This record gives sequence, C-alpha cells and structure tokens, in this order.
Amino acid sequence: MVCLCALFALAVAACSNDPNPVDYPSLGSLVADDGRGSFRFGVATAATQIEDQNENTDWYIYTLPEEDGGLGNGGGFVGDAAGGFTRAIDDVDLIEDMNLDSYRFSISWARIEPQRDVIDEAAIAHYSDLIDELLARGIKPMITMHHFSNPVWVADPRDNGCGGGPTDENLCGLGHPEGGPLVIEEMAEHAALLAERFGDRVDEWATLNEPVNYLIAGYLVAFFPPGQFNIARFEDRFVPVVRDYLAAHAAMYRAIKTADTIDADDDGEPAAVGLTLSVIDWVAARDNRISADPEDIAARDRVDYAYHFLVADSLLNGTFDPDFDGVGDEPQPDWAGTLDWLGVQYYFRTGVTAERPIIPVLEAVPCFGGFDFGSCVAALDPTTCVPEMAYEYYAPGLGRLLGEYNERYPGLPMIVSEGGIATEIGARRAENVVRSLEQIQQARDAGADVRGYYHWSLTDNFEWAEGFGPRFGLYTVDYSDFSRAPTEGATVLGEIAGARQLTSAQRQRYGGEGPMTDEPHDYATPGFCQ
Repeated sequence: MVCLCALFALAVAACSNDPNPVDYPSLGSLVADDGRGSFRFGVATAATQIEDQNENTDWYIYTLPEEDGGLGNGGGFVGDAAGGFTRAIDDVDLIEDMNLDSYRFSISWARIEPQRDVIDEAAIAHYSDLIDELLARGIKPMITMHHFSNPVWVADPRDNGCGGGPTDENLCGLGHPEGGPLVIEEMAEHAALLAERFGDRVDEWATLNEPVNYLIAGYLVAFFPPGQFNIARFEDRFVPVVRDYLAAHAAMYRAIKTADTIDADDDGEPAAVGLTLSVIDWVAARDNRISADPEDIAARDRVDYAYHFLVADSLLNGTFDPDFDGVGDEPQPDWAGTLDWLGVQYYFRTGVTAERPIIPVLEAVPCFGGFDFGSCVAALDPTTCVPEMAYEYYAPGLGRLLGEYNERYPGLPMIVSEGGIATEIGARRAENVVRSLEQIQQARDAGADVRGYYHWSLTDNFEWAEGFGPRFGLYTVDYSDFSRAPTEGATVLGEIAGARQLTSAQRQRYGGEGPMTDEPHDYATPGFCQ
C-alpha cells in the first residue's frame, strides 16, 4: 500500500510543469471479461428528482407552498424538477454521447398508479417508449422501483396521525399495524405490473434505493415525507417500519421473479433482482490521530453495521435484527436468498460520536449535512470538502468498503450504482469520476466482483431536502428553460467509456489521492473542511 504522503507527491508532480511527470499506468483491465462479464459504464437518475408534471407524488404535496395547499417543507418546491419527463427521449442523446452502455432510472409509482388500483396506461406507454429508445441505442436499462417517493395515497404527509385508519386515499404508510401490510401488498403488485409490462426488455431490477437513508429521513427524523418523527419511539414505531420495508423488498423480489420470465439479454437469467445501499466511510469523531476514543469507535461500529450490513444480512440469511445489536435473531424465512446483486452508493467520509447519543439503540449520532453534535470531523484535505453538501469526498473509502462487502458476502455481485459530487467546477467532477474508477479497479484486482459504475447523475436535479442548490449533473441544467450543457465530467467519462479504459494521462490529470481542484467557500460549520 502506498502511503498518503507518497500519493500526494505523485498528484503534485502530475499537475505541475515537470517535463517528466510520474507515469501512472493505465487501467485497461476495467473492461476485461474475466468471467464476471464486461464492466458497465452507466449513469443514474430518479424520477421524482428530474421529472416535470409529477403532481401525484408525496414530494409534490410535501414541498408545495402552504398557500397553494401543500406543506411547504424541504429545501424548495420540487415543481417541474429538471423537466426530465417531457425530455426523456431527448436525454437519451446525452447518454449515448457519453458512450455509456447502461442507464439506471426509476419509474414513478405515482405516475403508474395515481390512485389506488387505478393504472395510467399513458404513463406505462411513456416508460415503454423510453426503454425501447435505450435499447435501440445499445443502452441497457436498469429499473429502480422505489426511489424515495410514493403516490400520496400510500402515506399522505398531511395526515400522519392516520387516526381513521387505512383508506384508499391514505394507507397510513409503513409500520402502521393495519396499513403496513397493505403497503407491502401494493408494492408487490406494482413490482409485478412493471415486470409483466417491461420484463421482455428489462432483466435488471432494483427494488429499493438506499433503504436506511429513506427510512431514517422519512420515518425517524422527518426530513422526507411522510415526515414522521419517531426518535422517542424508536422501538415501537421505527423498528416496525424497517421490518415492513424489508418485507416489501422480499415480496417485490418474488413478484418480479414470477412475472419476468423472459431472458431479454441472453445471459441465462431472466431477472436479476437487487437493491442499493448508501455506504459511508464512518470514522470515530473524537480521534487525536494517535488514538480514537473507544466509545466513539464502538458507536462508529454500531452505525456501520446498521447502515452497511443489517439489510443485506437480513435478506441473504432470512433473519431480522430488531434491536440492532448485530445478531439476526428474529427468523424471517420468506426473506432468505432475495438478493441477486448489491448496489453500493458512495459519496463521503464523516464522523460518529457517542458523546451525545441522540439515536436510541445505536447510542450514537453521526454528522450529516453539517449538523454537528460533536460528530463532525474536518476533512483530511480541505480541497476534498464538498461545501454544497457539507461533507468530504474521500476516494479511498469506496475501495475499502467494496473490500469489506466482498469479504462479508463472497460471491455476491456488486455494482457501484451511484457515486458523484456536488460542484459547479467541471474539473472536480472529472476528478471524482477518475478517482472512483481507480478505487473500483483496485477492489476488482483484490477479488471483489464489481460489475459496473453508474455516475450520479445524468443532469442536475432536485436534491431532496437540499432542493435545487447542489449540482450533481454530468450535464448542467439551466432551470429557466431546462436546457442541458455538458460539464468536464461528462467529457472525461465519455472518453473513458468510449475507449473502455482509464488511461495514464487521465490518471495523471485527475486521479490519485492528493488535492482536488479547489472550490473556495465560506463554510457554515466552524472548523468543517478548513
């Protein structure tokens, strides 16, 4: 292993005017078919974050200003987002222009079923046309079925108490004693419908996106709809929500396997079904560089388990761990073996502390979005700070976590189903692309079965609770007319995907573990990234 100081020296040399810069070897083996299939280069989006005219989602009501009949929550009104529904076919041009061979996108449940048991055939036709267009361009579709949003009737954020019990207008959401089973049933029916209609052309399915993030934000701390705050009732309110969501995955898995029986890409498997997990390089916050506080180390390990392993353990082993102690001691045999592949989504490194244990059971608090309860840590290098999101992009964390998953779940195929950076500086996005691919290649060389990289995101979008401020797009969006323009990240990713290798020159210009192109900013959190 090369030490950090040596890599810093290499990066400085590569960016200098030295007539003999260090020659990074190219990584052509990224695309070698070594029995795991050709490595895929793709891009990812989510329906609610990009689509216009999506008025039946919970996010529309949740963010709609109060004077217009909504709740006025979040970082701004989702509105027409990035205009991605109207421009869906045109946006395929952007994917093709980058030489990408895969597109991961979500299908809006709220469009398909705007009212309970009422199916919108025009919406189905829209997504069917998109799939046909992708295939005509040689781009493989991967469909995410549940990406942070619902039809309003699943859990109406205007009626979180749901005192009247489930109705067709409000099923009361996950975790509700009566409504929870109904939501699970409806999610399975939705999965079956998509598999029936699109299974002749689609073989790769993701049931859930980042379940831990979604459940915490929507049902624990009220950052997402339905906006429930259950910290004080973690065990009797929040744990049933987690159990229901995992049960929904298992039900969706079985529904897809039953409905999709056509091997669309001739790989011998009609339907490969997985989900995606948010992974974070958690570190002990109270760390003096010589030794870390043992309580923070233990807190970090508890958070690490809950985020990274509880879900996959449950679905591979057929168990549940209701007290989050690392032991799956509640049998759930119907869940066993319902994970064909795992999506890994990595963005940042951040701290955890036990000093102010706000989250029950885990007895910890992480640093998220700059909310500092003694848990935030300074970036190892200020240039790797992502001020728009108040976190640090630390490239080696991705390689380390891929290695951990490979060790814990040997033989389970993985994809990096999201990875990106919020910035308006093109060189930083290109650096993020190259450094992520370097880490993936190192993990593959060490034996991890990583089969692809999907950059987040195709275009700028509505970034959930952060609104439209952060810019994650390979293509930037002018929100006045929804026009798209390529960034340096799009150019570099397109070159890599077109040549199907990461060259020495690209690594010299953008790679390594040294400083990134700087993004000056007045940091809101004292000491953060400074």
